[in-house]
Amino acid sequence: MEEKNNKRNKGGRKPKLNPKMHRHVFRLTDEENAKFLTLFEASGVPNKAKFIVLLLFGKEIKSVKIDKGTIDFYMRLTSFYSQFRSIGVNYNQIVKMLYHHFSERKAAAFLYKLEKQTAEMALLCQKIVQLT
Repeated sequence: MEEKNNKRNKGGRKPKLNPKMHRHVFRLTDEENAKFLTLFEASGVPNKAKFIVLLLFGKEIKSVKIDKGTIDFYMRLTSFYSQFRSIGVNYNQIVKMLYHHFSERKAAAFLYKLEKQTAEMALLCQKIVQLT
């Protein structure tokens, strides 16, 4: 008789294989809630919890990792670029001053030297672009 009672008293729902035990709560503004509800209704998913889970895990979420070395490299490259710009401004000023204060022959000789340095700087710039 006791064996029959033991079998009969095992009532209730069978335990789930993978129960959902963790809960997360968030709050929305009126505008955000209206947008959420329109997306939910358009999706056709039977309940909001499944809809949120599908949104979170159905799409790929991009995460950004901040690397100090990369930031330092970027800052140095930016300062290097600003130095190139200042060289360009100085280049224009030098050309104007050469033609203003020297004869055309002397100015051409100085400009030839300046042109060689500019060509070297252009090669250096191309190497930098290849490295990045």
